[in-house]
Amino acid sequence: MKYIVKKIATLIITLLLVTFITFLAFQIIPGDSAVTSLGTSATKEAIEALREQMGLNENVIVRYFNWIGGTLHGDFGESARFNMPVSQLIQDRLPVTIWLAVLSMIIIVVISIPLGIVSAKKEEGSIDRIITLFTHAAMAIPPFFLGIIITLVFGILLKWFIPGRFVNPKDDIIGSIRYLMFPAFAIAIPKIAMVVKFLRSSLLRQLKLDYVRTARSKGNLENVILYRHVLKNAFIPVITFLGMITADVLAGSIIIEQVFSLPGLGNLLVLAISNRDYAVVQTIILYIAAVVIVVNFIVDMIYQWIDPRVRV
Repeated sequence: MKYIVKKIATLIITLLLVTFITFLAFQIIPGDSAVTSLGTSATKEAIEALREQMGLNENVIVRYFNWIGGTLHGDFGESARFNMPVSQLIQDRLPVTIWLAVLSMIIIVVISIPLGIVSAKKEEGSIDRIITLFTHAAMAIPPFFLGIIITLVFGILLKWFIPGRFVNPKDDIIGSIRYLMFPAFAIAIPKIAMVVKFLRSSLLRQLKLDYVRTARSKGNLENVILYRHVLKNAFIPVITFLGMITADVLAGSIIIEQVFSLPGLGNLLVLAISNRDYAVVQTIILYIAAVVIVVNFIVDMIYQWIDPRVRV
């Protein structure tokens, strides 16, 4: 229990520190949200009145606590570019990013773990060489280029989907998932290769340890040793890597969303940055930071469940 409380306290402190650094950074960056909202042709009086209304004339510390207070109540401010609450913008775009992340992670886990196990079992065999060749090729291809190839082959040539015509989940959930499968594979394939390589190395390292030789000397079958003993220990470093991938995918694959014209958080972040819409950028960065911190916390909890020695 002490271990969990300590981790939760660390999570909260880290998140508060990230929020303060993020907020402070956007106060230093040149630009004025009031000017962005009204345009450069607005009068000084109108800009000053809007600054007063937006609370931009307050002290930085006061503005930070006002922002944190609003954030805790779900109020992230107003978008200067879209003239609507940031919370509404996030609410509209977040489901797309989450659906994409979930599909990507399912593909990664379902494909990479069996391939990693088979590659380790068939070490130096023909199957292992084929899998190794695939991992090297997949890791060498950038996700955005893979996205372009998938669009060209499956969208333009085979016409399995219409590039750029995203189906809203509210209108057709099946059609939306069908469209998202293609960007999900573009995200997943390089990461599958990484997980396969990582899991294979971890399994081979465990298979050379003394406890495996002891298990073999007692007459245990290779599959029993692998799945009952080795796999659990080999998964400990792999879980950390999967946690990093999960945080990366949930945070939004900005380039892939651009390639497939997905109305997700990554697409929104690019628009917000180009329009100096700091309220939106701050909120998305806060979301990304929260995702990374929470996923790391979950990984720590899984760690101590798999290997109780971590608590010591």
